[in-house]
Amino acid sequence: MGYGISQNERPHAICFPFPAQGHVTPMLNVAKLLHHRGFYITFVNTEYNHRRLLQSRGPDSLDGLPDFQFKTIPDGLPYSEANSTQDIPALCASVNKTCLAPFCDLISQINFNASTSSNATPQVSCIVTDAAAFFSVSAAKQFKIPFAMFYTASACSYLGYLQYPKLMKQGLVPLKDASYLINGYLENTIEWTKGKGNIRLKDLPTLLRTTDPNDFLFNVKIFQAYGCLLGDDNDFK
Repeated sequence: MGYGISQNERPHAICFPFPAQGHVTPMLNVAKLLHHRGFYITFVNTEYNHRRLLQSRGPDSLDGLPDFQFKTIPDGLPYSEANSTQDIPALCASVNKTCLAPFCDLISQINFNASTSSNATPQVSCIVTDAAAFFSVSAAKQFKIPFAMFYTASACSYLGYLQYPKLMKQGLVPLKDASYLINGYLENTIEWTKGKGNIRLKDLPTLLRTTDPNDFLFNVKIFQAYGCLLGDDNDFK
């Protein structure tokens, strides 16, 4: 934080990871880096994951710091006391269909408090959103604030998902039937990208190993990958 910058003038990033461990952990690392650079941080977990974290780390583990707070929103799924990752297709669909309203309500509450109290947190100035949380782009546009989409997997997997539409157009995927999983078909190589040749179908992210062109996660990954490039906030169907 630079000298002479008041609390209310600090940039305030609200960070929302897709609610699975492989997404929460890297987003938390990004949030810590932003905090180190002077950002006020609001880190938003789902209520389900918030309970799991408190059970695992203790009741005071998410109290945060004066300028790094944790907040929660519902994920839209039925209440559960389970201590495991939720069903990913159901979670992805529910988060993107139901989280926009509570997420916007949270931003509105933060901004209202900032405008009515001299000791409040600063207004939200940007959103750092998981690429799998498409709804939060709509929130950023609604509040007319900048947003950044964070892809939590490797760059290589991201390039792999970007190939999916091309492979569909070429008729290489979805697979014709389940026998293609074991008959050597996945050994076929494809045109990839400069500097990385001899890529086989089996080397690409495994969601392409489906026989259903309407497979939910297969299509989500296409939408997610190109949403990162375009900042797309269209509803995923």
